[in-house]
Amino acid sequence: MLTLAACEQARKPHYNGLDLTGGDYKPDFKLSGPDGKVYTLADFKGKYVMVFFGFTQCPDVCPTALSRALEIRQKLGADGDKLQVIFISIDPERDTPALLGEYMRAFDPSFLGLRTDPQATAQTAFNYKVFYRRVPSGSSYTMDHTAISYVLDTEGRMRLGLKHQLTGDECVQDIKTLMKSKYTL
Repeated sequence: MLTLAACEQARKPHYNGLDLTGGDYKPDFKLSGPDGKVYTLADFKGKYVMVFFGFTQCPDVCPTALSRALEIRQKLGADGDKLQVIFISIDPERDTPALLGEYMRAFDPSFLGLRTDPQATAQTAFNYKVFYRRVPSGSSYTMDHTAISYVLDTEGRMRLGLKHQLTGDECVQDIKTLMKSKYTL
C-alpha cells in the first residue's frame, strides 16, 4: 500500500513548458565536439542535459536560447553544475568544430557545441522531432528551425520542452520541479 507521501512523490508534476515524459523520442546521439571527441548521450549520464538545435550564424533565436540557458544555470545556483547544455548544429557546412567551440565559449565554457555530417544531422533532428530547413537569403542562406530547448533527466530520458517564449525564471522553475520529481513513465 502506497503512503500519501509516496503518492505525492509519484504524482505527475506541472510544468510551464511541455511535458515530454513518455513521448516517442530517441534522444541518443553520436556527434563530434570541437575537440574532435565523439560524444553520445551516455557521456552525460547522471546529469540533466539541455539540448538546443541551431546554427552559429543565427541572428536572434539561437543566441537568445543560449543566453537563457546561461541564466538558467546561474539561477539554479549549486544545481547549475548538474545541467549540461548542448548545442547541436543544424548547419554543419558552416559550423566547423573550431567555430562551434568559439561560439559556445562566448556564452559559457561548459556549454558543448556538437556537429556531424548532414545525413546524421537530419537523423538526430528527426529523433528529437526537430524541424529545420535551409532558406536562401541573398547570396547566402539562413536556417528555419524548431526553437525548443529539450531537457533530459539524469537517465537520458526526454522530459521537457522549453518553448522559446518562456522566461529564464519559468525554465528554472520547471527544471527544479523536474529535479525534485520522482515521476517517470
